[in-house]
Amino acid sequence: MFWVMHSGIIAAIAVIFARYVGYFVPLGDWGIKGVAVVCILVLSAVNYVGVNHGSTLQTALTLAKVLAIALMITFGFVVGSRLPVHFATGDNLDTTLTVTNFFLAVGAGLFTYGGWHMVAYNSEETVAPRKTIPRALILGTVIVTICYIAMTAAYAYVLPLSRVASSTRVAADAADALFGFGGGALMSGLVVISAFGSLTGIVLSGPRVYYAMASDGLLLRWVGHIHPKFRTPSRAILVQAIWSAVLVTTGTYGTLFRRVIYTEWIFFCLMAIGLFVLRRRPQIARDYHVWGYPIVPAIFIVSVIAIVINQIASDPAESFVGLSLVLLGLPVYYVTARKRRIEENT
Repeated sequence: MFWVMHSGIIAAIAVIFARYVGYFVPLGDWGIKGVAVVCILVLSAVNYVGVNHGSTLQTALTLAKVLAIALMITFGFVVGSRLPVHFATGDNLDTTLTVTNFFLAVGAGLFTYGGWHMVAYNSEETVAPRKTIPRALILGTVIVTICYIAMTAAYAYVLPLSRVASSTRVAADAADALFGFGGGALMSGLVVISAFGSLTGIVLSGPRVYYAMASDGLLLRWVGHIHPKFRTPSRAILVQAIWSAVLVTTGTYGTLFRRVIYTEWIFFCLMAIGLFVLRRRPQIARDYHVWGYPIVPAIFIVSVIAIVINQIASDPAESFVGLSLVLLGLPVYYVTARKRRIEENT
């Protein structure tokens, strides 16, 4: 999670944020990376000084983000109705549907909807978590699904698919098509707000997992340090910020995307497999009973395996890099697990 999955998502979204900042201020490649790094450090500093600061900022930015997305969708369909052509494919666009392309598209979509699970990371600091967490998961997933499907449809409604596929700032390009040159400034500002809001929640949630792992002896206990004044997992926040910044400076958005997208879902697959294992243990108490077992988790496992295999076959070099970064955690795990067993036996 630390080496590439969570930190990689932070890095990738920070690069998106910086790209749209570049609409207002000319930025080269290193300028974009610099802005992305500064964004990560600023948000990490906010969360370092207290969970109340981070959660308040997250709430405000989430509201602004939903409003920004609603405006994007509204502008797209209302103003876009004046355009002569809609849902055009454009020139030089390969629309051939293959199994490989299908699973690559599914993988990209899963990255877009990623983050649904992160609300559970803060359960220890959540009021009435048994009620709040399930409601947040269901409501959040529904809202995100509606927003992104509608937003994607708005882009395709306004721009040819070939331009959508090649654009590095698709929201700004769609706004320029709607309002003429300069319309992209409004849309870029909305995307900046949206990306910043996404980063706030992700930066907040990750260190809570590292803290729990360190407390359980699955990570270096040094990482589980709680700041005596701010009562936050300060060292976990610090190391996450540093490594995310390193990922930004060493790879482009596309590279980060290809490294992160399949490694994250490997762990989701393992968690689904773990569900079958835990259901066989009578001593495990279940607070939630969900319909569809075992068919739903089985379909999920098969689907994820197909996506992961397809990603590795399509881009073996970057997939190998991503998996190698994940495997860096094994030595840390074995060292800390061995140390924990020694402590338990003494």
